[in-house]
Amino acid sequence: MITFENKPEINAEEIKDALTFCNRQILNNLPQFTDKFQKAYSEGGFYQPVENDDWTCGFWTGEIWLAYEFSGDERLKAAGETQIHSFLERIENKIAVDHHDMGFLYSPSCVAGYKLIGSSEGRKAAILAADQLIRRYHPIGEFIQAWGPMDAPENYRLIIDCLLNLPLLYWASEETGDAKYREIAEKHIHTAVANVIREDASTWHTFFFDMETGAPDHGATCQGYRDGSAWARGQAWGVYGMALAYKYTGREEYITLFKRVTEYFLTHLPEDMVPFWDLEFTDGDDQPRDSSSASIAACGILEMVKYLKPEEQGYYKKIARQLVKALYDHYAVKDMESSNGLVLHSTYSNHSPYNTCNHYGVDECNLWGDYFYMEALTRMDKEWELYW
Repeated sequence: MITFENKPEINAEEIKDALTFCNRQILNNLPQFTDKFQKAYSEGGFYQPVENDDWTCGFWTGEIWLAYEFSGDERLKAAGETQIHSFLERIENKIAVDHHDMGFLYSPSCVAGYKLIGSSEGRKAAILAADQLIRRYHPIGEFIQAWGPMDAPENYRLIIDCLLNLPLLYWASEETGDAKYREIAEKHIHTAVANVIREDASTWHTFFFDMETGAPDHGATCQGYRDGSAWARGQAWGVYGMALAYKYTGREEYITLFKRVTEYFLTHLPEDMVPFWDLEFTDGDDQPRDSSSASIAACGILEMVKYLKPEEQGYYKKIARQLVKALYDHYAVKDMESSNGLVLHSTYSNHSPYNTCNHYGVDECNLWGDYFYMEALTRMDKEWELYW
């Protein structure tokens, strides 16, 4: 097991302080970001308002709901309801929903609103989103296609991120009594896990299949440094994704895979525990960080702690608290004049000589980084009913 013996853990007072700041920052943002949404990433530390048409918009609404859980402020509830209405209109009018990120959009916004305040619009929107997601399922290959036309061989692939979209399907089966959503989710998990986790427990970002036979073809990256490296956020999706896979399937082998994927993530952290954008890099490399990956991994670890043997729980709880402490001390926004976000030094998309990424959102705040930082804090502050 990896240990960070000398690294401090975040304590209860610091958790409260961090959540109090997040709550204040979100309330301050409501005038600009209730009828509009925050852009996926900040520019110069500040988010700009955008329409509800990106795959990331649900994270902003999720922050609102987490803040509402913390403070009970009715202004947050009203803003969350306004945004749920926007999500219902989006799915009913099919605005930018032809991709697999229905879970990222509708779990922290509409499922959360339904669980917290019984929003009927949230329930309706989330079930429609689940219907939209299963339309991307390929029986040949047994996976949900990430993006692109469904009949295009060059798009016949899944990506590791989709493990976080699947809880929407489990929720839809539970809510409607229709097993089809759960059955598709479980087939996708099985296919993904069998292919995206490499022999050394690093992960592929994306994996392609043969369109005619469904046979596995090859792994690649769109967002990592190179095909054979481990994109930090992808590895973190693997950590959280395996925790959720076990939660919903109870398959013991997923605990083993969680431990291996997590261990790979931990062994490739730099001295301050916050990863560079690709785990190929470490201290001394002139490369940007991706603080969002630390938050995602912390959430996945805290989720899996619930299902581990008592003698294993302490190790993982400590690691999660150390990860969040590193963010709280050195990456979290502490001054509202400097940024309207929550966590600095994230990377959305970084170009390299070996990938085709656009270069944007590098060394900035991003929505999922802010959201998962808040989720990790909330998980450590109370018994939390997850949105996923």
